[in-house]
Amino acid sequence: MAAVARLRSVVVDCPEPHELARFYAAVGGGVPREEDADWVVLEIPAGPRLAFQRVEGHTPPDWPRADHGSQQFHLDFDAGGTWEEVDEAEQKVLALGARVLDREDYETKDFRVYADPAGHPFCLCRIEQP
Repeated sequence: MAAVARLRSVVVDCPEPHELARFYAAVGGGVPREEDADWVVLEIPAGPRLAFQRVEGHTPPDWPRADHGSQQFHLDFDAGGTWEEVDEAEQKVLALGARVLDREDYETKDFRVYADPAGHPFCLCRIEQP
């Protein structure tokens, strides 16, 4: 099937676009580029283009509530093929300002769930390399 259009960006609402773009640049790479005071773009190497837009009165999603204020979307990051690599990535994102959303069942899941500084959920995933 032919595509109607090509995905350009994943746009993230937030209170401080510059701050959140710097956070995700530290997590996924790239250099944030300000297009104006309320819009910052981040081209993640080998990943999606993320855009951050200022929203006054932004309310972060409640996680994990599908009935009200659902997460709307989340980003998954490949943090390595071993739990040691994921542990190292976890320490780095926590130092950058992330917070843990889910510490349960780490040994049965291939991911860990965090909130970015604006409250959006994201995951560090353990992806076994072939």
